Amino acid sequence: MQSTDLGNKESGKIWHRKPSPATRDGIIVNIIHNTSDYHPKALRFLNVAFDGLGDCLIAGDHQGNIYIFDLYGNRFNLVQRTAQACTALAFNLRRKSEFLVALADYSIKCFDTVTKELVSWMRGHESSVFSISVHASGRYAITTSSDTAQLWDLDTFQRKRKLNIRQSVGIQKVFFLPLSNTILSCFKDNSIFAWECDTLFCKYQLPPPPESSSIVYKVFAVTRDGRILAAGGKSNHLHLWYLEATQLFRIIQMPSKVRAIRHLEFLPDSFDAGSNQVLGVLSQDGIMRFVNIQTCKLLFEIGSLDEGISSSAISPHGRYIACIMDNGSLNIYSVQALTQEINKPPPPLVKVVEDMPKNKLSSNNLKMKITSGRVQRPVRPKESKQKIQTRILKQDLTGNSENKENELSDGLNRKRLQSLLRGYGEYPTKYRMFIWRSLLQLPENHTAFSSLIDKGTHVAFLNLQKKYPIKSRKLLRVLQRTLSALAHWSSIFSDTPYLPLLAFPFVKLFQNNQLICFEVVATLIINWCQHWFEYFPNPPINILSMIENILAFHDKKLLQHFINHDITSQLYAWPLLETVFSEVLTREEWLKLFDNVFSNHPSFLLMTVVAYNRCSRAPLLNCTLKDDFEYFFHHRNNVDINVVIREVYRLMETTPTTIHPESELEAFAALTKGQYPVFNQYPKFIVDYQAQERERIRNDELDYLRERQTVEDMEAEVNQHRAEDEAWYQKQELLHKAEETRREMLLREEEKMVEQRQRLAAVRRELQIKEIQLQDTARRRLLKLQQDRLEMELRRLDDEIARKMQMRDREMATTAKDLEVRHLELESQKRLYEKNITRNKEAIAREIQENADAYRRKVDLEEHMFQKLIEADQTQSRKTQKIIEENLAKAEQACLNTDWKIQILHKQNCDDLQRNKGYQEVANLLQENRRKEIELLNAMKEEEAKKWKEAKEKEFRLQSEKKASALSDASRRCFLKQEMSAALEHAGSPCIQVSLNRKTEEDSTEQNLIKKVRNLRQRLICRARSRCQTPHLVAT
Repeated sequence: MQSTDLGNKESGKIWHRKPSPATRDGIIVNIIHNTSDYHPKALRFLNVAFDGLGDCLIAGDHQGNIYIFDLYGNRFNLVQRTAQACTALAFNLRRKSEFLVALADYSIKCFDTVTKELVSWMRGHESSVFSISVHASGRYAITTSSDTAQLWDLDTFQRKRKLNIRQSVGIQKVFFLPLSNTILSCFKDNSIFAWECDTLFCKYQLPPPPESSSIVYKVFAVTRDGRILAAGGKSNHLHLWYLEATQLFRIIQMPSKVRAIRHLEFLPDSFDAGSNQVLGVLSQDGIMRFVNIQTCKLLFEIGSLDEGISSSAISPHGRYIACIMDNGSLNIYSVQALTQEINKPPPPLVKVVEDMPKNKLSSNNLKMKITSGRVQRPVRPKESKQKIQTRILKQDLTGNSENKENELSDGLNRKRLQSLLRGYGEYPTKYRMFIWRSLLQLPENHTAFSSLIDKGTHVAFLNLQKKYPIKSRKLLRVLQRTLSALAHWSSIFSDTPYLPLLAFPFVKLFQNNQLICFEVVATLIINWCQHWFEYFPNPPINILSMIENILAFHDKKLLQHFINHDITSQLYAWPLLETVFSEVLTREEWLKLFDNVFSNHPSFLLMTVVAYNRCSRAPLLNCTLKDDFEYFFHHRNNVDINVVIREVYRLMETTPTTIHPESELEAFAALTKGQYPVFNQYPKFIVDYQAQERERIRNDELDYLRERQTVEDMEAEVNQHRAEDEAWYQKQELLHKAEETRREMLLREEEKMVEQRQRLAAVRRELQIKEIQLQDTARRRLLKLQQDRLEMELRRLDDEIARKMQMRDREMATTAKDLEVRHLELESQKRLYEKNITRNKEAIAREIQENADAYRRKVDLEEHMFQKLIEADQTQSRKTQKIIEENLAKAEQACLNTDWKIQILHKQNCDDLQRNKGYQEVANLLQENRRKEIELLNAMKEEEAKKWKEAKEKEFRLQSEKKASALSDASRRCFLKQEMSAALEHAGSPCIQVSLNRKTEEDSTEQNLIKKVRNLRQRLICRARSRCQTPHLVAT
């Protein structure tokens, strides 16, 4: 089983070698997520979901990091950091690169996996969303919480519908049925409804489960064809419903180990056409069992009691199962590997026995090969195969001596590890410590290490916490023990100031195994710290000069820059060596570097210093101040460790042998078994001199302490005498105080006697008060009885008032009925009034008809007279015809004007009727509708003002038209006079009479029109006045 730690990486490979899941557990890869540099913290995955194709899945942890895992492309990517835990995940089935995530703040967000941008933000839930179901078309999605379910349109990201329920009936789950337009809603009272998605029409309801099975449904699963529903809860029973027939057709009883079911999901199969037969059942013990619902047989199971499963998801094509374990990791299972034993064919009945070739048969070596399969003839071995075998043997024999040098303990090979390291850049995290122990060939001398630990904490490291304040007490204790063991092993380490910095990263890495930690640090000192202590207590000048020579050969410009700014190797090389790069690298980078350091010659560490300076060339050339250089080599920088390692290998190959540290440093030498080697590669006289100086200082301190102790003893005696004197004076003072206290006690006793007498008097007063109180209570009881009688009388009066109020309500109801009858009478009067109006309209119509007939007779008379003029003079016929047409047009215009006036009158009558109707309704409603009457009055006034304004405008238009017609008549009369005078000269007197008669008729018609207009104005004024007066009369 492969394990992948996401760490702080945003992308990478899921597995580093081709997965080969075992049939026993079927795990392809185990994915964990650890953070922090030196304090690993495991982040727990909470939810997982597959996409529509089944080759990609998304998973979110409790800190809001959402990863997408491409199982086909063997890649993972961090697509979003939401900064809060996700409660549900789902892919958008229409736009493949989008996914929905429900967050802890009750909101739902849609992100794009390609652009890593927020597409939409949907709000509306008031509790945590635990389920997201997407329609097969990808257009709709349903989000479910404990109190509501909401339907969203994924094209507009707007809420389409919301399901509200009573608080007593909670929601278990609401989801779409696969490949259909049906929504299934399941509630906590075991009721299940099916709804049409578009209309939300209830298609059917499943009947309640039988009373014999006391099970409350909590989890549900549906087959891919949407025909069978599986439901379970806090029981070991499973209910299978046939949705088309809405009936329960099977109850499956799980094993007795199963007490509750936490999750259900059908396992798809490419050849079952959606009618899935295998159901995955996750129980309370963290084991997911896969059962055939037809045969009710247990096929296989995943998870265990030690590594339980909390939730799972199955890919749509049924190849993978993604499970979130109880420890927060993510396991991906291969269904093919799990079902290999189930789907394999039965063993053949025929067994074949193959004999070895004759040339290999002998009395000493007789072998038989038995295989199972079809009946086949034994195959004779060819000579070419023998040759190949002999070649392989020769290669093994020649490479035997070389392999012995590279062979490590535990069966590892240094060459192979180096090639593996060159290929992947680092060792697997799971096996790194094992590989380091093999590379360093640690002897694990328990007895020798115990003897060093038994010597206790070294004097030099008693106050280690003051210089290095470490929060973790365990880590401080392990560091103190390791440094003390090193100091007891060799006395120089007690005076080495940088030893805590050198050992701290290894102590933090191996804090749970102090023996390995000590031996790793000791091996590092012996091999990779060669010649470091020859110039003690100064830095290793010889080692720093090697580094400076290498840097001068490979980058003279950078070295010259250091020289120009007075930067020595003690500033750009020694801080990296004394801290073994722990200050400038992260945990992952440091581990990757020391994978390469421990796998190569000890000179590799010195080359790493040069490579780090060369890879940081650009920022170093920009530095000019010494403080900037110091800060740079004591803090982390933006340097790619992979580039640094590649540069180290290049320097190892291209550096000349004259300056190469490999010629100066010895090869790797492991610690000896049994006892640790003597370490004396340091100037012993300096260390001894320092030890003597420390001993002398210690003796001086002891003398000083003795003298100080004697002075303190003398001070103690003086203080004792002083204390005795003070005690005697205090006793005298206490005697005086005792006398005073006795006098005070006598006074107090006398005061107590006085107080007792006062108490007796107070008791007498209390008895008298009690008697008064008893009399008062009796009087109050009598008053209470009287008050009760009065209350009863008040209640009787209240009842009488309520009865009278009921009678008044009845009278009011009868009055309302009378008002309704009155309303009906007014309606009948209204209809009668409308009939009178229609009769007036008919009279006006008859009048208009008579006027039209008179006008027609007049026109006929004029036509007859002009006909005579035409017969009198043919030359004047055109002119007279024109005059007749003008007179006819004038008559028609007069007719139109009268029609317009009639329409105005008719409209005013209708308005009057509507107002009368409104007044009657207002009168019926009386005082209850005063506000409405005022509003109606205001509206009527506005309408009246508008009508008056319109009447004035039309009257002004009528006057202007009259003036225009008068001018045209005058011009026409002049023209007719001229023409008639010319015609009379030829025709004689009859034409003159006709023209005179026409003139008198026109004058008479004009006067009549003026009279009608005046009458109309007077009528309108009278009606307006009556309207203004009538509402006030009604209101009063």
